[in-house]
Amino acid sequence: MKTLTRLGLIAALAWAAPVSAETVNGLRTVDEFADIADESERSVALFNELMVVIEHPRCLNCHPVGDVPLQGDDMQPHQPPVVRGVGGMGAPGMRCSTCHGAENVTYTSGDGSIPGHVPWHLAPIEMGWVGKSATEICEQIKDPARNGNLDLAGLHEHNAEDGLVGWGWEPGVGREPAPGTQAIFGDLTQAWIDTGAVCPAT
Repeated sequence: MKTLTRLGLIAALAWAAPVSAETVNGLRTVDEFADIADESERSVALFNELMVVIEHPRCLNCHPVGDVPLQGDDMQPHQPPVVRGVGGMGAPGMRCSTCHGAENVTYTSGDGSIPGHVPWHLAPIEMGWVGKSATEICEQIKDPARNGNLDLAGLHEHNAEDGLVGWGWEPGVGREPAPGTQAIFGDLTQAWIDTGAVCPAT
């Protein structure tokens, strides 16, 4: 009985342990990295926090390394079967916009939804991330030849302001949103850039 009481007390204390005020829905904010004195180490830590979003299904599903988009939190191949097509917009006669409109549409049953945004498309294959390490993704998103011809300022704008990126936090009924908020993701991106945009070591 004493053991159970002690375990119960430990569990209660753990449950009551304060979560950092700077952490928002599973994503740490820039302020939480201020104590890392070495700028390069702080930059790597900031990128690793960006990976919390980048590795989430809301991002990975649209950044496959092949020609088939993924869907759902379990990242299954898209149903019905579709392919990338020209510009990542789908094949002729089966364009992404055939099913995906300007906004999310909730099923009449209320237990799911069809995602929507204009435009709706896959990221270029050069920006495929699934199965890649943080180092590989970091080097990839810094390379204009593989990131849509963006410099670092353009990359920040993309992460902080692009509507299709923002959809990840407003994905519709039946999908878990990406951690944090797009604003925090943008702030982390800028802080990573400001500290030298250092990539994690292999």
